[in-house]
Amino acid sequence: MSEWVDLKKHTSPSLLGVDLGFDFTVARSARRRSISIEIRHAKVVIRAPMGVAQSVLVGFVHQKAAWVRAKINEQQHLLAALPQARTYAQGSQLPFMDEILTLTIGRGTRAAVARVDHQLHLLLSSRSRLGDEAQIRQLLERWYQQQALALLTRKTQALCAQLGLNCTQVSVRATRSKWGHCTSRGAIQYNWNILLAPEAIVDYLVAHEVSHLRHQNHSADFWALVASICPTFKADRAWLKAEGAHLCL
Repeated sequence: MSEWVDLKKHTSPSLLGVDLGFDFTVARSARRRSISIEIRHAKVVIRAPMGVAQSVLVGFVHQKAAWVRAKINEQQHLLAALPQARTYAQGSQLPFMDEILTLTIGRGTRAAVARVDHQLHLLLSSRSRLGDEAQIRQLLERWYQQQALALLTRKTQALCAQLGLNCTQVSVRATRSKWGHCTSRGAIQYNWNILLAPEAIVDYLVAHEVSHLRHQNHSADFWALVASICPTFKADRAWLKAEGAHLCL
């Protein structure tokens, strides 16, 4: 059972004329013995036992108002930082390292993707059971993965040759928590979404993972090697930490 309480309109004598600046939902439970405040996605829920007067609940929130406002503000900033959903349609633009690619969409009997200069031409299959946007997303993900594997393999092999190191395998996949991983057997895996970042960031990531072929740790020697390859690594690492959540199709 729940009810919506608007603090801006509430007329409890203790709060008359006070604008706390937020609303909350009351969720009552017969099993609950105490009042608590829950804030998720910048929304406030007061959990309370059955029979507690509304004036008591409002008074409780009033006491915690400063803390609630701080939490709401914190979560609103986090929500604002989340990547916005992309649109996939004629004329949509996507980053590709230091370039911007514009989608042109047509139809054919077979799905296909072809890049011509700064245009990315997508043919949607008339035989597919997927909707247009799902087809576009699928084609784009496959194309970015193919481009990432080819480009990151080339950059990795070139750097390995320069440093006298050996990489046994390069692979790509979309991972949530890591941009790259180097195994003790010399295999390197990259997150293909890195191609949505500037090329300098791509080069930093390659330098980072290739350096792990020599140092399987984050010791001072490891970072010294990274710095010798990529002098701007500190700024590049900070950029990836700040903007990485936005690098997704």
